[in-house]
Amino acid sequence: MNFITLLLLAIGLSMDAFAVSVCKGLSLKRTSLRAYLAVGLWFGGFQALMPVAGYYLIYHFKDYVTAVDHWIAFALLLLIGVNMIREALSGKEESANASLDFKTMLLLAIATSIDALAVGISFACLEVNLLPAVSLIGFTTFILSDVGLKVGSLFGLRYKSKAEIAGGVILILLGVKIVLEHLEIISF
Repeated sequence: MNFITLLLLAIGLSMDAFAVSVCKGLSLKRTSLRAYLAVGLWFGGFQALMPVAGYYLIYHFKDYVTAVDHWIAFALLLLIGVNMIREALSGKEESANASLDFKTMLLLAIATSIDALAVGISFACLEVNLLPAVSLIGFTTFILSDVGLKVGSLFGLRYKSKAEIAGGVILILLGVKIVLEHLEIISF
């Protein structure tokens, strides 16, 4: 997986964290360095850790799934992307909660990074160099979470669903790219 593909994947994965960060920014009276660090570290950290967990969950079984690994990656990215788009279009609003306490942030970090666990499974199937990939995902999510916090504090929920739709589309397109490359229809 090349750098541009990994960067697009990182952006796509970070859109859930971005959307939740927008809600956090909306609910906070004022944003502070502490808020930016908390949101960025929680979301970026979990987005980096979950692919590692997914990678090692499947790594020992990858010899058994090598023949269909591209289809597994495609299916996982398609499901994650479609789910992100479905949630964005559902019209359900997340409640704004200003709390940055341990329990709240832990639950939000886990909820926004479950899709990254599935991506880690794809990484094991595709033999991705794990450390640079998860570092990029974590860093991208850290930055975009902080941007989301600022956007939320300035503009409210105006961009939340658009970000989730964009993230879903990116993940679906990456899944299609993986299959097309495997079928040797395209090569990047």
